[in-house]
This record gives sequence, C-alpha cells and structure tokens, in this order.
Amino acid sequence: MAEEEHEEFINEDTGNQETITKVTGMYKEWFLDYASYVILERAVPAIEDGFKPVQRRIMHSMKDLDDGRYNKVANIVGHTMQYHPHGDASIADAMVQIGQKDLLIDTQGNWGNILTGDRAAASRYIEARLSKFAMDVVYNPKITEWQSSYDGRRKEPINLPVMFPLLLAQGGEGIAVGLSTKILPHNFIELIDASVKHLKGKRFTILPDFPTAGIADFTNYNDGLRGGKVRVRALVSQRDKNTLVITEIPFGTTTTSLIDSILKANDKGKIKIKKIEDNTAAKVEILIHLPAGLSPDKTIDALFAFTSCETSISPLGCVIEDNKPYFVGVTEMLRRSTDNTVQLLKSELEIKLSEFQEQWHFASLERIFIDKRIYRDIEEEETWDGVIAAIDRGLQPHIKHLKRAITVEDITRLTEIRIKRISKFDIDKAQQKIDALEDQIAEVKHHLEHLIDYAIAFFERLRKDYGEGKERKTEIRIFDDVDATKVVIRNTKLYVNRAEGFIGTSLKRDEYVCDCSDIDDIIVFTNQGTMMVTKVDSKTFIGKNIIHVAVFKKKDKRTIYNLIYRDGKTGPSYVKRFAVTSMTRDREYDLTNGTKGSALWYFSANPNGEAEVVTIMLRQVGSIKKLKWDLDFADVLIKGRVSKGNTVTKYAIKRVELKEKGVSTLKPRKIWFDDTVRRLNVDGRGELIGEFRGEDRLLIINQSGIVKTITPELTAHFDNDMIVMEKWVPKKPISVIYYDGEKERYYVKRFIVEHEGREEDFISDHPDSQIEIVSTDWRPIAEVEFTKERSKERKPNLEVNLEEFISVKGITALGNQLTRDKINQVNLLESLPYELEDSEEAVTVVDTESSKSPSGSESQADNEDQADNEDQGDQSQGSLF
Repeated sequence: MAEEEHEEFINEDTGNQETITKVTGMYKEWFLDYASYVILERAVPAIEDGFKPVQRRIMHSMKDLDDGRYNKVANIVGHTMQYHPHGDASIADAMVQIGQKDLLIDTQGNWGNILTGDRAAASRYIEARLSKFAMDVVYNPKITEWQSSYDGRRKEPINLPVMFPLLLAQGGEGIAVGLSTKILPHNFIELIDASVKHLKGKRFTILPDFPTAGIADFTNYNDGLRGGKVRVRALVSQRDKNTLVITEIPFGTTTTSLIDSILKANDKGKIKIKKIEDNTAAKVEILIHLPAGLSPDKTIDALFAFTSCETSISPLGCVIEDNKPYFVGVTEMLRRSTDNTVQLLKSELEIKLSEFQEQWHFASLERIFIDKRIYRDIEEEETWDGVIAAIDRGLQPHIKHLKRAITVEDITRLTEIRIKRISKFDIDKAQQKIDALEDQIAEVKHHLEHLIDYAIAFFERLRKDYGEGKERKTEIRIFDDVDATKVVIRNTKLYVNRAEGFIGTSLKRDEYVCDCSDIDDIIVFTNQGTMMVTKVDSKTFIGKNIIHVAVFKKKDKRTIYNLIYRDGKTGPSYVKRFAVTSMTRDREYDLTNGTKGSALWYFSANPNGEAEVVTIMLRQVGSIKKLKWDLDFADVLIKGRVSKGNTVTKYAIKRVELKEKGVSTLKPRKIWFDDTVRRLNVDGRGELIGEFRGEDRLLIINQSGIVKTITPELTAHFDNDMIVMEKWVPKKPISVIYYDGEKERYYVKRFIVEHEGREEDFISDHPDSQIEIVSTDWRPIAEVEFTKERSKERKPNLEVNLEEFISVKGITALGNQLTRDKINQVNLLESLPYELEDSEEAVTVVDTESSKSPSGSESQADNEDQADNEDQGDQSQGSLF
C-alpha cells in the first residue's frame, strides 16, 4: 500500500487534536491499478479469441450447461457468476448483445430489436443454447489453456480456441480509463474469403458490413485505425411525389432515434414534413409525408444534412495482446486471426495424431496379448510384480514393429481386459481396426504436411455450412457531399432598410427581400460601389444606400452582375460585368476603381447571365455632339470583379435608362452523371449527358416501366433500376418491346412523353410484365431470337424495324403483338440513320469559365476564402441612378 502523509493540528472549535491524512500516494498507485484492471478485464477484447472476459465466461458457462436443449438465460447468468466477479446485470446485458449478433447463440423468446432499440425481456423469460457454429469453431478443451477463477474454486479458459476471425465478424466496442475501442462488424463470407486469400499469399481488403444494412462510404476507413471515418446513410427512397420511405437505417441508430432526429430538424425549421409514420416490424419502414409542392429530392438531401439519416462513425482498432493494449488495423487483425487458426488446427491435428497412435499402439498390444495367448503366462504368478514381468517377457518377441516402448501402464491396461472379450476375440476384426487406425494416422500426417491446404479446406467448409443467408447487407457506395445551404428550408424572412444600411430578420417594419435560412450568407451591394457578404443575423449594418440584397451562392459562375460606375466625383465612367464566386465573409470590397466619391450609375444582378441594353444620356456641357446612345452589355466581356472595366464616356452622365431586357449570354450548362455516386454534376465527373438551357429537361426510364422528365437539378436522386437517362427531345418517340404478364405475349409500342414532370407507367402493372428493350433512337432495329421447340428446327431470327412495325401512339396503348412464337431473347441492332432538322440559331454566348481578369488570370480576390452559398432569385434586377 502507498505511504500516507499525516498532519496533526488542534481544532479551534472543539479544542481536540485532529489528524489530516493525505492520500496522494494512494491515488497515484490505486488509480493506475484500477485503470489497468478496467482495460484488461472489462472493456477491451483479446486479439486471440476476440472476447472480453465477461463474454468468454458466458461462452464457457454455456458449454458447461450444454445438453442440446435451451436453458433459461437466468440460469446461464447464475452459472456464469461462478466465474465472473461482477453482478448479474452486466452478465445478462453482455449475453443479450452476443445473442443479437445472431452468430454464437441460438436464441428463443424476446431478445430485443436492434432496429427499433427495444430491450430484451427479463432473463427469466428468454432462453438460449449454443449455435452449431459456436460448437464448431469456439471449443476444444484439449487445446485450451486454463486458469483459476477469481475465487480459486473453478477453472476457466485463459482464451478460447476460436478458429475464426470472430472479433471482426461481431465487432466490438468498449470504453476504459483513458482508452477505448471500436471495431466495426464485417461480413461473415467476406472474412472467410479474405482468410483464404491470406493463406494463398494474396492481397485482400475487408470492409465493414452492418446488421442494420444501409449505405456506407468507406473511402476514409483507414483500415479501422484511429483517424479513420465511415459515413453511413439510411436507405431513403421516394414512394410517390409526397411520400418518402426509409427501409434501412444507419449503424448505431434505431428507428426511434432516427425519427426523433427528423422531428427535431423539423421543429428547428431545417426540413419541412407533414407527418411521419413508423411501420417497422421485422423490417424497417418509416414513412415521411411531405407538404404539397416540396421537392422530394431536396428533402432527401436535407435528411442527410440535418438528421441522423447520415451518421459518421470513427473506428478505433484496439485489442489486448500479452496483457497490454495493442492498436491494430483490421487487415492485420484478420492475418493474426487466420494464422492463429492455422496454429490451433495444427495443435488439434497433433493431438489427434497422438491419440490415434496411442489407440494403434494398444490395439497392437491387445492383438499380440490375446493372439499369442500371453495371458496364460500369468497363471503361475503369485505377485503383481511377477504378473507384470511375465507379460513383459511374453510380449518381447513380438513387439519389434511397435513405434514406442512398452510401459507399465500399457501392461496394466492389458490385465484389465475381461475374459469375455478374450473368448470372443476376432483377430480379423482386430486387424481391420488396426488398419483403419493406420489410415487415420496417415491422413492426419498428410494434413500436417499440407497444413495450409487443410486450413483453406476448413474455411471453405465453414462458408459452405454456415454462409447461407449471411450475404452482405450494407451497400458500398461513394457519397457526394451535401451542401446544407442548398437543401435547408427557408425558415425565416430577410428584410432591408436601404437608406440606413441595415439588413436582418428582425426588421419586420422595413422592406421584405426574400425567404432565407439561418445558415445562409447574404450578398449586399451599395450605391457607393461596395459589396459585402455576411451571415444572416437579426440586424447587421452594411452601409447606407443599399441597392441589392440576395442570398449568396458560392462558386456561382452563372449569376452575372452588370454595372456602370463613375470613377471619383468628376472622373470618367466605366462598364463592367463580373461573377462573384468566392468571398471573405464580412469584408467590404470596392467594385469601383477605388477613387473617393465614386458612385454607380447602373446595376443589375442576372441569375443566368442576361445582358440587357441600356441608354446612356449625357449632360449638355460644352460642345458635346452625341448626348444619347445605347449600350449593349452583351458586347462587354465578363471578367473578374477587380477589373477596372471598359470606358463608357469621359463626360458627365445625366442618367442611364434600361431600354430592353436581354437574353442569357452564357453557354448552355454542361451536365455530367457520375455513376459512382449516382448524382449529376457540372464538374466533368462521369458521363456527359448534354448541354442544358433553362427549359431543357432530362428523360428518365426505369426497368419497372416508369418514364418521367425532370429538371436537371444537381440535387436529383435516381433509382437503382434506371436504364435510360438522356437529354429529352420532346418530339423524339420512345420505342419499347415488352412482355405483358396478363396477356402472356410480347408487344411493341412507340409513344411520346406528353406530360412533362409527370411520372407515368408505360407497361401493365402485372407482376410478370417486364421490359425487354427500350430505345430512344429515331429509327431503331431489333432482332428477335426464337426458342427452339422440341423435334423442330429453330426459327431463323426475325429483324424488326420498329418505325415501320407500329406508328406512334399514346403512352397507355397496349401496342402491336410482336409474335405468337416463344422468344428466347430480343437484341437491339444498330439503328437506321436519321437526319435532324436544322435547329434555330443560338444566341451568342460567353464561356464564363475561361473569362479572365485583365492580367489574363483570375484575380486574387476570386481565390479568397469562400462564403457559404444559397439560391438567389429567378428574376434579373436592375437599378438606375
């Protein structure tokens, strides 16, 4: 025990002498002992068998009690307390956790629900027994090392001889003193395949697989080591235009916690829902009803951004090895487990070999003893030593073929053979038994000589016997980042006091600007040519004479600002066009040349790069001949916001008037589809879908027979059974060959999508109806391959020109029957050529991405810290001064 420091003093109140004992030394020693105990004996699993001590004792107790029938969990808990120094509650909780993983324990009764978070029934009401898998891979008393239990009355295993990467299959989590561990569960079949690859000297990769399924991004898994991160999402899909359904939830959540997070986000105004229903039973089903007019795709992204529909898990691989914490990745964990399994299999084979050799040795002795009638040599002996010596002498001439020397124990066993067995001894059967043992010995020796092949066969047997129904549940996918500012609900209103220079959500007596959210940034321009981006707040001072306020959208190259300004009080006037893609928040930027007294003549914000025409009118000063002319912003190049601009006039301007609104001068936006994350983007990732203007739409066709056209928003979600995605040409027909389940015939139909934005079925809803081919070419050609009928030659393939076969009809039409004969398959051939009609000339466009500042490169200000972004209004705004 640590030394204690004593200090004596006189208590002035009582007059008695008292002693203060300082326990600093105790804390230094005892706390370290306590921390070590918690780490080694309670919280962290061992690398050898993957069990924490309480789990190992539960499994040992279940083997003690095992008779093939179910035992009350309360009885197992009570039996485990003979080995475990803690209370029954901790044992029962640990046992329920093992049972819920559905691997080692065969459960009966209410063991709780990992999906809903419901607790298990009391231990006296539920039952358990060891699973066949546990009996196969966890136990072998002959190769188990034992130690005394905490009270010394019983023996318990130091480690169980687990011949499987159990820790990776079940996962493990624990918090100790100054240390924690979080090992994520992995897929049963994938672990076996990885072990086999390791034994064959091949590289392997293993990724977690969660019992709650869901979708996961393991890009930053980091092999399960500290610093890694796994993003997990619920499986959210659209049931109809006003209903979302969640069918799988992220690991570490329950339906209850998930619903609570959705309701909390709704209360805060981050998302907007009408009501939510929990229909979860054996499978998850959470219905989210949306208000009319709310975008389902945007709401799905909002669920990922603001609720537990997306969670982040930080793994931490920590195990106990040689009574010390050991940080290790899952790859090394599996290697160690597999190598340990090989050594356990070797020990098991060596024990079997020793047992078979002992059986062969005694069977051989028994045959000699009875066949050579050596038992008669002891009839004259009167002492035990004489009996032993007589048998030994009688055996000596016949033991040259034995593999070891005869011991007193061997001879003693011979004397225990009963007379009845001697009288019925069959030498042929005895020899057959010896021959069988020799075959078994040879087989075991062969396994030992080819130990790796034996281990591979062992793992493959496990996969065959226990792998059914253990396929991967969690879908592996790379996630795109959800920009919270793009999906948040506009839950507040923004106001402006232009004259005084204030903006904010509390200025309700002033001018209303737009709806916004509390995480938005606001961009503000003033008449003096200054600009600022600031966070939404109740009241913020910007500067007097505000001329434009909007929600700021970072990286927005399509919103173009047009302005004409005067340089100083009497200087020349300039025109410039620019985009604001990045800003430093709360920093004031000067859009003029910086001369004191500068002011704006004209300003407009154009969400799609519109270029209007304005009229410049000068003051009558001196001998100026031309006092009025038009200026077309389409003639002005888009440059950086720090550019000086082009000279309009050196004379004094009287006023600038808007003559006519302009059209967009930007190129159509190129949109790509990244199949990895199944999202649209404008960054060039994936397959180019096409160039889109504001009115263009996407054509989507699903394998289930649903067609729709959508606006190509980057927040759009796409079903896994999508088979067609392309830019929609309204006049181009869609050609389909499909099997009608009700008619049991193949049909051909051609139709045009007439209702943009509406989701429509173009085949019957019979469960056997299915699409064979879909083509969006103008003149598709299909090849029909017929099924060969018995005792008949196969019909030659039929080539069908779908344009000639059937005319364009309504989307609900059945179509024309393709053939009455049985079809093997239908293939699309190369379509016939078709010449498109000349389209109207497009307006002159400017590629803003290649537009540079006067120096030929983007300005330094454009590369400063970027502020958060959000949608601006849909209307161009112009201001005259």
